[in-house]
Formats: sequence, structure tokens, C-alpha cells
Amino acid sequence: MDCLFCSIVAGEIPSKKIYEDDVAYAFLDISPWQVGHTLVIPKAHSVDVLEDDEVLATIAPAVARVGRLLKERLGADACNVMSNAGAVSGQEVFHSHVHVLPRYASSPGIANLKTRVDEDVETTWKRINYTT
Repeated sequence: MDCLFCSIVAGEIPSKKIYEDDVAYAFLDISPWQVGHTLVIPKAHSVDVLEDDEVLATIAPAVARVGRLLKERLGADACNVMSNAGAVSGQEVFHSHVHVLPRYASSPGIANLKTRVDEDVETTWKRINYTT
């Protein structure tokens, strides 16, 4: 199988990992819509979240943990949680994934979901992964 996200989970392609557990892996999106835009994926391959009745339930704890982490470390005020299922919906990588998009009071609402991001992914990753 030739799947970008499976290759990321296997460590064959680098990513900016911010969370991992036994069933899920989360990393920063390389083309973020918001500072901290993160993808949460199941480690087991499935095409989209509608293909498998259990996939969302399996990664739900990781999605919640990632959302809280982004709010805490980046000072986000809220998060959008979304998934595209199928090409027409905008899905580009056909491995189930959930977008966790930190949201900031300076750019509220669904109309501002996709904004210009002036911070590079490396800087964001360092802000999230600091050690205390």
C-alpha cells in the first residue's frame, strides 16, 4: 500500500509529531489553516472516517487530548474539529484523519477558518513541545 500517512506512522517520512498513543498519531499540518493546525490519524489504515464505524471512536481520546494541548500551549481560545470524507469534500490524503484547528479570538467564526499563517511549522512545533 502506498499511503502517505501510513509512511508517517512508520517513521519513513518525517513529521512534526505532537502526540502519540497506541492507536493514534498526531502531527502538525504542513499547510496550516491556523497556527497549530494538527492532524490526528489512526495508526491502522482506513480510507476515511465513514469507511469504518469504529475509527472515530478509536481516535476520539487523542483528538480531545490534542485539542486541550493546543489550547494550553498555544493560547488558543477554542478549536474546530473536522474531517473530510471523500474527494468531493476536500479529502486529499485517503487515510482517515481529523483536523484539529486551534482558534483565536482575533479571527473568530467559521468564515475565518482558513487564515494566513505567519508562523512557520517548526516554530509552532517548538512552542508545543517545550519542556518545563
